[in-house]
Amino acid sequence: MALVPPHGGKGLVCCLLQGAELAAEQKKAAGLKKIDISPRAKGDLIMMGIGGFSPLSGFMTKADWKSVCENFTLADGTFWPVPVTLDVDEEVKVGEEIALFDPKKGVFMATMKVTEVYEMTDADKKWECEKVYKGQGEESADDKFWEIAPKDHPGVQMVLAQKKYNLAGPVKVLSEGDYRERFPGCYMTPAESRKIFEEKGWSRIATLQLRNPMHRSHEYLAKIAVEVCDGVFIHSLVGNLKPGDIPAEVRIKCIDTLIDKYFVKANVVQGGYPLDMRYAGPREALLHATFRQNYGVSDMLIGRDHAGVGDFYGLFEAQEIFDRVPKNMGAGKDLVTQPMKIDWTFYCYKCDGMASLRTCPHSKDDRVVLSGTKLRKALSEGAPVADHFGRDEVLDILREYYSTLTEKVEVKMQGFASGTNM
Repeated sequence: MALVPPHGGKGLVCCLLQGAELAAEQKKAAGLKKIDISPRAKGDLIMMGIGGFSPLSGFMTKADWKSVCENFTLADGTFWPVPVTLDVDEEVKVGEEIALFDPKKGVFMATMKVTEVYEMTDADKKWECEKVYKGQGEESADDKFWEIAPKDHPGVQMVLAQKKYNLAGPVKVLSEGDYRERFPGCYMTPAESRKIFEEKGWSRIATLQLRNPMHRSHEYLAKIAVEVCDGVFIHSLVGNLKPGDIPAEVRIKCIDTLIDKYFVKANVVQGGYPLDMRYAGPREALLHATFRQNYGVSDMLIGRDHAGVGDFYGLFEAQEIFDRVPKNMGAGKDLVTQPMKIDWTFYCYKCDGMASLRTCPHSKDDRVVLSGTKLRKALSEGAPVADHFGRDEVLDILREYYSTLTEKVEVKMQGFASGTNM
């Protein structure tokens, strides 16, 4: 059997230039109007460059933005769950060519032909937040969302902080950033992951999305996938996270250790991708499945509170949203990668092993509730970590990391992470 096709029906749409074409466009960029971009836009550009955001070849028009927020599709009916937009303050004209510049690294990331300029009013930004970031958790209740989200939801904060205008148009990507140098052997493009899977003879592949260090629950999910698929792709975010989250270099070291000591290596591939987290919960779960389809993945592991933050989302809202995905939109336009829905997992002393709410009949007093938030909170406060929470080899790496920090960010404990809602 073949791998799942790239999303959108056009194959991998890669906007990254190479060779002489790249050199010519880099020279041209130096003479164009320079527009500084956000870290989020930089990650989006790289994903468009390497084909991770196929079939996107540029930033969204207003019609695309509105349809994505409202209908989960681009204006042409192709499934897409989260806006990919470029915000600016500068005056830019339709038809103008501009150079998109990363001010942190001091490099041109792309050139862009502007096809549309549209204003984003405060009302537009609030509408986007309510459509994309508001969930069914207690902090998303009508009387709480706008009281809590502007100060506690990093995704909402990003949208509200966007500049006055959005620019739409195709891009020519000039750089992958420094991810390949920083994460050799881990960072990879969709073409590279597909080649690995094909060489292994895999066709059904599940992916485990990670933004936290891999604890026993993650390990359990990955091993469930190995049992029912050809292999598992442990795919970590190596872009930007919110303050208090653990850097990619540390998380990758933890995963390497786990794979080395606790997995059959032939059945696991580790990779990294360059996006920033949006913390959009259910919508982001759909985005994760969409670009994983481009990486060749057929199944997306979705557990408790996937890509969530605080208590904005319901416990399994990120699983349930897959049941509302539009279907039969036309050739190549539907989402092909499917969710692998796993119940709340934990270590149970009475079961003497990992279990879930579907398999364990015991009380929550018998269980070690596992979550990345709970682990980060314990480690940041120097508190003991419960037995069976993580592998000792991983905890040693994390304790070493925390011992080097001079400033520590307070980690807010949500209801699901603490286990009070079990």
